[in-house]
Amino acid sequence: MTITAVELATFTLERQHPLTRTWVDDETRLRLLTEMHEDPDVLLANSHEIAALRAERFAPGKPTESMLNHWLPAGELQAMFSMRFQGGDATKPFVDATAMTRSPQPEDLAALKATALEIYGMHHPRYLRLWSSDPELPGTEPDRRFLAAPIHELRPTGVPAGLELRQATIADHYDEAKQAYDDVDADHPHHVEESTIQDREDLQEAAGEGLLFDVIVHDEWAGYAAAIVKPEDALGLPAYVVREIILSKKHRGNGYGRHLSRLLAQSLPEPTHVLIGTIHAANRGARTAALQAGRHEIGAWLQLPLE
Repeated sequence: MTITAVELATFTLERQHPLTRTWVDDETRLRLLTEMHEDPDVLLANSHEIAALRAERFAPGKPTESMLNHWLPAGELQAMFSMRFQGGDATKPFVDATAMTRSPQPEDLAALKATALEIYGMHHPRYLRLWSSDPELPGTEPDRRFLAAPIHELRPTGVPAGLELRQATIADHYDEAKQAYDDVDADHPHHVEESTIQDREDLQEAAGEGLLFDVIVHDEWAGYAAAIVKPEDALGLPAYVVREIILSKKHRGNGYGRHLSRLLAQSLPEPTHVLIGTIHAANRGARTAALQAGRHEIGAWLQLPLE
């Protein structure tokens, strides 16, 4: 079965959180969602060349066709099934079915699981990833949640004295930022599965685009805040996607975290955009800080175990 990017975009628009439908007009959002679904969803359903490259990288010896996307019925709905690898790691395979005709319900899960395993079972995927504007879906396990707000709503108030963001031209504190992650992992072992530092090259790219900021506390480097323009993670919103927010161990626990989303938003060049980012459902500290800053939970990825 075939489907167009416009058709996928129409289904996806109807599944969005009602609050976000007030932020951007449907015409603009439908256009952005169409571009999002064209690449990779429709492209990976039709390009045997790309599928061959993916098979060579992630699953040598497996059929090229096993890396194609498939638009298929699963019980009472239809979904775009796609073979993915978490963080680009061939040892962490999963199946994605974010694009579908409607939001999944508990009664859909058995058919979705069966279809995913029928297509991609040879890769031994660990879970099927679903998306819903409502994160409460019995039978699934939590993954990452989307938190967002229009930038014009994220105005800093009550910022502690000495806390500020300064635009960084190079990622020259990368090693310190990595140590900050290591410190969080040491204090909270589960954190390593919830969040990892961006590559040095990614942060340097953000710096080159004017979207990397040093967190400064009384003229001392205290962490990073960074964004990126990444349409595939923006749910069809004209948005900046949060790429990094991290504080050094010395500066954690002082109430700074809840101010960083607002300070980052007001440091970005386009005030009519939305600030959006994903945070693992189990990362309560980061989620609380984002919510306190004024960001809203507008959807979530969910995991349906396949093993």
